[in-house]
Amino acid sequence: MTVETINPATGKVDYRHELMTSAQVDALLAASQQAFPAWSALSLAERGKVLRAVGAELRRRRDDIQRIMTAEMGKLRKEALAEVDKCAGACDYYADHAADYLQDQPVSTDGQRSYVRYEPIGCVLAVMPWNFPIWQVFRFLAPAFMAGNVAVLKHASNVPRCADVIADVLTAAGLPDGVFGVLHIDNEQAAEVIRDPRVVAVTLTGSERAGRSVAANAGSQLKKSVMELGGSDAFIVLDDADLEKTVAGAVASRFGNAGQTCIAAKRFIVQDGIADEFVKRFVEAAAKLQLGDPQDDATTLAPMARQDLRDELHKQVRASVSKGAKVLLGGEPDASHAGYPASILDAVVSGMPAYEEELFGPVASILRVKDDAEAVRVANDTTFGLGGSVWTKDVERGNRIARQLQVGAAFVNAIVRSDVRLPFGGTKRSGFGRELAEHGIHEFMNIKSVYIA
Repeated sequence: MTVETINPATGKVDYRHELMTSAQVDALLAASQQAFPAWSALSLAERGKVLRAVGAELRRRRDDIQRIMTAEMGKLRKEALAEVDKCAGACDYYADHAADYLQDQPVSTDGQRSYVRYEPIGCVLAVMPWNFPIWQVFRFLAPAFMAGNVAVLKHASNVPRCADVIADVLTAAGLPDGVFGVLHIDNEQAAEVIRDPRVVAVTLTGSERAGRSVAANAGSQLKKSVMELGGSDAFIVLDDADLEKTVAGAVASRFGNAGQTCIAAKRFIVQDGIADEFVKRFVEAAAKLQLGDPQDDATTLAPMARQDLRDELHKQVRASVSKGAKVLLGGEPDASHAGYPASILDAVVSGMPAYEEELFGPVASILRVKDDAEAVRVANDTTFGLGGSVWTKDVERGNRIARQLQVGAAFVNAIVRSDVRLPFGGTKRSGFGRELAEHGIHEFMNIKSVYIA
């Protein structure tokens, strides 16, 4: 079967590729199974040497990788380059710190000696999204490889060349054959791979719908899974916030990557005492963002990744407006193939899509509240629980509120972001399990207790 990918900035076909046959999938899984014993037997120092070489190869190819990302999903040139650099940094970090995370942990018992040991489990299937087509993969791969696991990747259908360039980088850096493989397959084939006994676990970053399907399939086989799903992060502006810093954070968090970020700020919960001034400044700043060619550094807002995604976002906007939301900026699709302007909706209340659903694009929702207690209540009044931020000059006040947010990551006076030093993941319908840091590297390991009498 031939699959076409469309350049979101031009609307033209960017690439055509064939889905893999069952025989090709079987051969790739067989290679992965064969590679695991030798790869897991290497020392951490030996695996770390390979991972550092991967980081160096990413930096060497950063311009070529950027062009592929921009052509396939419309990412701004500068955002794509930053993504490659972040991946390279993650490779270095886990090469440097995996030994600390994976060393035996002594435990005091009545035995002569007791300890907890961490052991790799085998081949992990990664089902990854298009919005950060390099970073999302390396966010999983870097710790998984250092743990001694092997992996196969089923990437989003609109970023096949991103998948292939990752494989090319890993091969060029000296990763042994079979330790990583790319599966160009559809969802039905992916379900078969999950059921294959050579795959021992699954990690997915994607929509709630995809998470339900993949988690159910993995669960039916009693296989471990990690799900990083959608989010509708709260951006809480308290009445004493530094507006210059807060507005800059609001623009960066909502409109970076064309708003197509699971941990982007989506619901701006603003206290009445500061709301009018914040909204005025937010609208003025967002109005300066310019849609255009993502390869042109003068462009400050990327197109959305696909036209159907743009159209679905617009339906959510129109439905919210029909229920009383007020358009302060934007609100209509751009004439370009998949462009949507920076948009801001005010007077958003419960019952509107802009309140209840994830708006995965450059649309901000303003929710006005009277005090700290109402801000926390509204922030937690969602089925999602990925991240949230609090903006205030009183750090202790911000910390008190951050501790009450039902999320996997709460930031004070900073936009929510993934950081290799901190565990990343959500609660409620934003998923389960963690990536990154010590918690993430342990997700796909056998945590073994050893007791010596």
